[in-house]
Amino acid sequence: MPSIHIDYSRCVGDGICAEICPLKLYRMEDNKPQLLKGAGAFCIACGHCVAACPKGAIALEGMTPDDCTPVEPGLRISADAAEHFLMRRRSTRAYKPAPVARHVLEEVLDLSRWAPSASNRQPVKWIMLEKPEEVRKVAELVIHWMKDMMAQDMEAAKKQRLPGLVSLFMAGQDMICRGAPHLLLAHAPAGVPFMAQDCTAAITYVELAALAHDLGTCWAGYVTWAANISAELRTLLELPEEDQVYGAILLGYPKYRYSRIPERFAPSVRWR
Repeated sequence: MPSIHIDYSRCVGDGICAEICPLKLYRMEDNKPQLLKGAGAFCIACGHCVAACPKGAIALEGMTPDDCTPVEPGLRISADAAEHFLMRRRSTRAYKPAPVARHVLEEVLDLSRWAPSASNRQPVKWIMLEKPEEVRKVAELVIHWMKDMMAQDMEAAKKQRLPGLVSLFMAGQDMICRGAPHLLLAHAPAGVPFMAQDCTAAITYVELAALAHDLGTCWAGYVTWAANISAELRTLLELPEEDQVYGAILLGYPKYRYSRIPERFAPSVRWR
């Protein structure tokens, strides 16, 4: 609930703030923006009014125009470059053993702050496993959980291909964490609307930021599944009891590079 300040000596009355505010906390009177009564209590601190005002006339508590990074037109990427960047993202399942430097992981993770979240709640919390031996331990606990699932209901386990995954792991083929040196998990309170979407968006930002740093990533679906059921794995990860893991990805330097972009199905769309 930040306080909102309008510097009328800078304001030119263009009304951008009133139009752009997601909660419509501004109204225009005599060509000047006025705040609705109690606006600060409803403000979600998205900063859109601060960022959009061309004259820098609006500030929030803890967020002034000078606190914001200027948009650099020269850094805008072309549509062709964006298309190629997005199309060349691959799920990496073979990694070099060399770990990624901490500062690179921090830079990649930091960009997740700008992923969209419902009402700008920014609820996503992260667990980054830096040590390859810890990632390996997670894979082992996932396999242990799979064995428990097989013991409880083999037919259901077979439908999820768990026996094959266990057999491969025991033979030295890690299909859970793929030998990745790092593992990142996103968690947030369970049972709260839009937590899954918020975490998914944040992880996707991490994926794309990682690609820009020449890192490979892959969603670790079995880790996500097990982390919400296996008490042993939750204890290892020190997950808060009230939280759910909504996604996990592997991180590391790809062992191989791709020379081509494989084809994909066209979007399934109903135009109305």
